Amino acid sequence: MRVIAGTARRLKLVAPGGLNTRPTQDIIKETLFNIIQADVPGSVFLDLCAGSGAIGIEALSRGAKRVYFVENGREACACIQKNLHTTHFEDEGVLLKQDVLSALSHIHEKEADLVYVDPPYESQTVHDILNALAAAKYVTDNTLIIVESSLDTDFSYLPQIGLQLVREKDYRANRHLFIRRKMKSEQTTGRT
Repeated sequence: MRVIAGTARRLKLVAPGGLNTRPTQDIIKETLFNIIQADVPGSVFLDLCAGSGAIGIEALSRGAKRVYFVENGREACACIQKNLHTTHFEDEGVLLKQDVLSALSHIHEKEADLVYVDPPYESQTVHDILNALAAAKYVTDNTLIIVESSLDTDFSYLPQIGLQLVREKDYRANRHLFIRRKMKSEQTTGRT
């Protein structure tokens, strides 16, 4: 696993062992950042259920101003700290070592530009996180929430919590959903 582009390009990252985390494959990470590349420079980026922190570190390498890494696994937090040190992003990265729902209330930003959510698949966690984000003051009409999920995870509840799906990118075994606050005028959902 490595940083794909930017100031830390080609630096190797460490990931926790075992089955508790699923590092995002480099090809999927590259596709994701190709989609959001214009939004990353100067952004406040939240990497929720961060695992190794590879997504947030990629954002820092590509010019994000600050990244909040939220993770409660001890080994994963140690990997994030090591990866921040390796890439020299200790000053721009904020590691919140706690449960994601608790951590969301400890983020004091005027606006989060990008929020990446990679929770355990097949759990209620993603619903709870999205519900909390929909109520967070730093999630504005400009905030883009990106969720990595299995292909069959149901997101039909989004309109009920004030969110809308604006784009979806399917891969072989998972997908990225791009979500914003629900606008008054309905937007069409794009599928790629």
